[in-house]
Amino acid sequence: MENIDIELYKTRSEVIRQTVAQVMKDFSMFGMDIAFSGNMGMAYNELFKQLSKHLERLLATDKNRLAALLYQIDLGPHSIIDAEFKQPEWSRADIIAELVIHRELKKVLLRNYFKNQNSKG
Repeated sequence: MENIDIELYKTRSEVIRQTVAQVMKDFSMFGMDIAFSGNMGMAYNELFKQLSKHLERLLATDKNRLAALLYQIDLGPHSIIDAEFKQPEWSRADIIAELVIHRELKKVLLRNYFKNQNSKG
């Protein structure tokens, strides 16, 4: 499951809905609201813009809260450093926003995978 190709799932409505819900849940735990219009075609852009703004603010004002949020999401510093080398033209907030969306999508896919495995057995 580690090497899943998340590109295959980005257009599946239920997976998108679950990913948005996971992002909203995790960010709300830290007092940050995420809105979603319900437009599946715009879900990534909506999430990315909002997350980037929240993350930019946390990077500037509250690194402890940012660290706690990233811990909750299960996104380690090595992933961020690696992504910064791969995308040097991106801002740190944009890099983290992208990684958060991908990590949350992987969480949803893993949860669905194990739910399906349990229902088969």
